Amino acid sequence: METKNMVLLDIDYVTEKDKPVIRLFGKEKGSDDVNHIIAIDRTFEPYIYVIPQDMGGALEQLEEIGLENTQKVLKKDLAKELEFIKVTLKHPQEVPKLRDKILGLSMVKDIREHDIPFYRRYLIDKGLFPMSEIEITGEAVNESNCVSSKAKNVNIINLEESPLPLESEFPELKILSFDIEVRNPDGMPNSDKDEIIMIGLAGNFGVEKVISTKGEHLDYVEKVETEKEIIQRFVETVKTHQPDVIVGYNSDNFDFTYIRERAKLLGVRMNMGIDESELKFIRRGYTNAATIKGMIHVDLYLVMRRYMNLDRYTLERVYLELFGEEKFDLPGDRLWEYWDSDGDKLDELFRYSLDDVVATFKIAEKILPLNMELTRIVGQPLFDMARMATGQQVEWFLMRKAYEYGEVAPNKPSSSQYSERRGKRAVGGYVKEPDIGLHENIVQFDFRSLYPSIIISKNVSVDTLVKESVQGVIECIDEEIDIQEKRDISNESKGDINNNEFHVAPEFGYKFLKEPQGFIPSVIGQVLTERSRLKKKMNDSEEPMEKKILNVQQEALKRLANTMYGVYAYSRFRWYSIECAESITAWGRDYIKKTMKKAERFGFHSIYADTDGFYATYKPELLKENAKEDIDVLEPENDNY
Repeated sequence: METKNMVLLDIDYVTEKDKPVIRLFGKEKGSDDVNHIIAIDRTFEPYIYVIPQDMGGALEQLEEIGLENTQKVLKKDLAKELEFIKVTLKHPQEVPKLRDKILGLSMVKDIREHDIPFYRRYLIDKGLFPMSEIEITGEAVNESNCVSSKAKNVNIINLEESPLPLESEFPELKILSFDIEVRNPDGMPNSDKDEIIMIGLAGNFGVEKVISTKGEHLDYVEKVETEKEIIQRFVETVKTHQPDVIVGYNSDNFDFTYIRERAKLLGVRMNMGIDESELKFIRRGYTNAATIKGMIHVDLYLVMRRYMNLDRYTLERVYLELFGEEKFDLPGDRLWEYWDSDGDKLDELFRYSLDDVVATFKIAEKILPLNMELTRIVGQPLFDMARMATGQQVEWFLMRKAYEYGEVAPNKPSSSQYSERRGKRAVGGYVKEPDIGLHENIVQFDFRSLYPSIIISKNVSVDTLVKESVQGVIECIDEEIDIQEKRDISNESKGDINNNEFHVAPEFGYKFLKEPQGFIPSVIGQVLTERSRLKKKMNDSEEPMEKKILNVQQEALKRLANTMYGVYAYSRFRWYSIECAESITAWGRDYIKKTMKKAERFGFHSIYADTDGFYATYKPELLKENAKEDIDVLEPENDNY
């Protein structure tokens, strides 16, 4: 038995003797770069939660349909403690088959957490975070039924203890970018007839080249004889260097798809995985995503559409926005003309191909650190995170937190619930159209983390929302909770419920319990506290690299916190609440309007406002006259909000 520390890169599961087996892909810290690890865990079992109408009756009915591995557990459901039945299954694929059967039992009220993919369940329950170090203990073996016998430079370890998460620094990863060029004289490339003429590669380990059948006079070109050899050399290069991350630009929908189709026609195996497995496509959202075992494929096109607001998302446009300079470009519909030419025009095409792949790599260098840090926070694989909408990232972060808090997560909405939610829209932030004209003596006012701060200070959460109140009883979402129980104050008279117990949202009048703290306010509070700690550490640091890493970490937390308020109105969100969404923006509008009025009393004139800040003009003599006034006069009075 041996113990190793490895950087967790990816995870999946396979089936061995009708049972699921978790595989953890990573590399040992401090070892040879090409020595990867596949750690195998055969001990983890899938499970779901059942909410019984009657505990005894439900257990009996579950046993009647063959579900005997059951356990009574006490968990929280929107802060209310309930007895659930934890049903352990033999294989994750049983869940869809058993779902309707279980729901059809008369003694079963509902089932929960039945739609969590098995590998994600493992990460959550074990407290593991991809892109971070873990400690693994087990027996090293030469071969396994769970790994291809053709795998090379791979250490296989059968785990004998649960892997342990470790505090770790940002990992140093091998990153490779790639890009293809196609001869397409008839317009859009057709993989049935249009050949691949170049594949460009660039990485942070000394690789920067273009593989092609021409261009031998250029020092960065690796010349081969046929298109088949272009693809073969691409596969060989990837297998030789085994990058941790391979990136492209629109590589899910174009580059990898096109290479696979041409490889199939030419009889080339795309066995690039560290276990010798071939390139595969799996469903992610509305599209298919290319995956390579042991390496993380990131399509930067999908990432940039989420992180930047541009008119177009071409490689050229994104590069210009990020770096303030144009990359070398050629008209895409005429690339075949450059290929069919000689001399300078052909050289320009090679320059274009190399520039494309270098630009892709530079974008990856700039953007990936933030995505990798989000991966380390949310705790889901980078492959998935790069293809998730921000709302999905928040939801998986909350799923992990729910497990830590002993909460059972709400279900996703049914089709009818989703349709109903789609018809509702929360009113947004306050906007004052700009005063037309040229202005001088302008000052900017803004609220720091306005919406996250409102969620915390007003305890805006699904589990604190009050639907209506009667004497002594607070009716929260889905439950009637005695106020004594909710506030855990046993010696207080119930009496008449008044607004001292609640925060009341302006405009709508929605009420939120002041205590105890709700689930989402608690989580956001942790995020903001950690961000403040990182910012202080960043400001105190004198090391440029440490400052850079800390800045990425605090920026990731900022994005996460700022996204959380919006997902309350996201129709597919498990913790959806239009009341919460409307309350947050209503408080936001109230804050900014009252602050603008107060500013005007001190001689400012508002000329433009949007959501969490406004611009105002001032008369210098008035500002000087009031200079001795406390600057806090423009902050909202907490007692009134």
